[in-house]
Amino acid sequence: MKIDNFFSELKRRNVYKVAVAYAVVGWLVVQISSTVLPTFHAPEWVVQTLVVLVALGFPIALVIAWAFELTPEGLKRAEDVDRATEKRAKTYTWIYVVVVGAVLSIALFLLGRYTATNTASAARTEAATGSSIPQKSIAVLPFENLSDDKNAAYFADGIQDEILTKLASIADLKVISRTSTAKYKSKPEDLKTVSQQLGVATVLEGSVQKAGDKVRVNVQLIDARADSHLWAKSYDREIKDVFAVESEVAQEIADSLQAKLSPAEASTLATAPTKDTAAYDLFLKGEYEERLADSSLKAESFDQAAAWYRQAIARDPNFALAMARLVQNRIAYHWFVEQMSEAELAQVRSVAEKAVALAPNLAQVHVALGQFYYHGYRQYEQALAEFERALQLQPNASAALEYSGYVHRRQGQWERCLAELKRALEADPRNASLAANVSNTYIPLRMWKEAGLAARHSLELDPYAADGMRTLLGSIVSGSGDINEAQRVLATFPTENKILVSSTFGNVRDITGDRAYVFVFAQDFEAALKLWETAGRTAVDERRRLSARVAIRVLGGDLIGAQAEAEKARQLLEERLRELPNDISSMTQLSWVYLALKRNSDATELARQAANRLPPEKDAVVGNELLTGLAEIEARTGATADAVAILRQQLSVPAGGSVSIARLKIDPVWDPIRHDPGFQQLLAGAEHIGP
Repeated sequence: MKIDNFFSELKRRNVYKVAVAYAVVGWLVVQISSTVLPTFHAPEWVVQTLVVLVALGFPIALVIAWAFELTPEGLKRAEDVDRATEKRAKTYTWIYVVVVGAVLSIALFLLGRYTATNTASAARTEAATGSSIPQKSIAVLPFENLSDDKNAAYFADGIQDEILTKLASIADLKVISRTSTAKYKSKPEDLKTVSQQLGVATVLEGSVQKAGDKVRVNVQLIDARADSHLWAKSYDREIKDVFAVESEVAQEIADSLQAKLSPAEASTLATAPTKDTAAYDLFLKGEYEERLADSSLKAESFDQAAAWYRQAIARDPNFALAMARLVQNRIAYHWFVEQMSEAELAQVRSVAEKAVALAPNLAQVHVALGQFYYHGYRQYEQALAEFERALQLQPNASAALEYSGYVHRRQGQWERCLAELKRALEADPRNASLAANVSNTYIPLRMWKEAGLAARHSLELDPYAADGMRTLLGSIVSGSGDINEAQRVLATFPTENKILVSSTFGNVRDITGDRAYVFVFAQDFEAALKLWETAGRTAVDERRRLSARVAIRVLGGDLIGAQAEAEKARQLLEERLRELPNDISSMTQLSWVYLALKRNSDATELARQAANRLPPEKDAVVGNELLTGLAEIEARTGATADAVAILRQQLSVPAGGSVSIARLKIDPVWDPIRHDPGFQQLLAGAEHIGP
């Protein structure tokens, strides 16, 4: 076919018309899709794929347009052209519809797959967090220390923490607690995952470089869902102006997220905690050490942090925030390490009240005073009032909400406790201790499945979370009584942790620690003793070590082997009680020491005295632990009927932390009364489940 005839034939067959029509409509399809698909948050590759498909469809349409004019006999005769022309017009329309329709179908299929995947992902995220991600939400990630002095990490942490604290005062924002953000790097690789895990739309990344009296602070606000920068700024200032930088960054973030600020909130953003930069530096060193103390519960870390706080207060006697943190430091030491004397508690109270007088509108001082009321004297109503005031001043104060839950748990308000702890988890979703305490609330309720799930979540967040380990073991041994499963799980825990939670006391398992007691359940008393071979570094450590070993020997029936250590423990514990007569934990330890020394009446009297000092009406958690502890001593001293009566009562109330039917069946502590008809009747009966 000649060239001229070929082009004439193309024209006759309307191939040109198909080409033009396809190009015009294809262009429209691409333009419309590139505008519409981003509305559904489709990724760029979907649009790119559509363009490729439209381009590939072009030559296909031309080939089909030509082919429909061919027959086995060759070209149609002239007399057939008129009839064929009408047929071709219909055919061209069909060709175009098929090709473009196929392109659009493929594009819609890809979009459907994408949106379905993202919808499912969003549903999973929403199910995990309990709510969709609000637009006005932020997490302030750990700031990177770029200073030549790597020991200046405390300063970078302090800048981050102060910005976060200022943002937390804004009611119109959802701000994630530092406990959760501390789990991440300064610049995570996958911000979309961070967004989903924390339930926030934006994150703030930053770095701090300190040199002499100069400081450079770099910050960037990022849309975490799209991993795109919103803005970035650098501040080069003198150290004395660092407070202004913190305020400016917080204000800039609030403006970017279009957060509405009340006059009080605007004032909080502009307020500096102290005017003395040297005092602030000392305070930040205390904060750094305090975080170490909170995670390790080591006495020396608590004491070092307290020393930094006191130096900061000495430089600035009006430094209310440093006073509040000193109060929290001392009261945590009292609760988790060793009980303080009345004189020491009075000093702490004086500092707390002064802090409130100096800064009545500072949320942290009310949290500190609330913790003093709660941990110092179990004055629940006063504590709750302070936590409520803190939440009024700082709506994102998750610690205040968390401690309100703990107070309501001590009051036996189980449902309210769970609701508050779960709300606190929304603001602090990576807080392993908080997750463990959700589990620790299900344990007394004998809701073993829920307790196990919450405990495992805690350990996913932090494999070293002692409360998570403890509650997971408790959900197994008290729920199913499966010792083999408990041993298997125990083998996955860090071996250096005795799993001893000193804020919980009252029965023998609290004395030995959970790791050792799993071996006691398995009747492997030598393995349990081996865990307590190492001597403690402090007086409280040595009392614990000796008490644990004595109790294990008593449970194993080795009273002769227990004599020497029991005598040492007796001297230390009696001296302790002379100094601090209200130390209930020492009372329970000494009652087991008296058992080893065959002073049964003294053991029973001391256990009863401890239980009377803190009944369940005063503390629904420890009060029931102490009653169980008294029943354990009575079971060992021949008061069988009294022990069974206590256990019957415990099975009828939320006391699953120490008594459950499954645990009664396997716990060697009850061996002396195991064959008593009354005890056997308990094993065949029912137990209270739920609030």
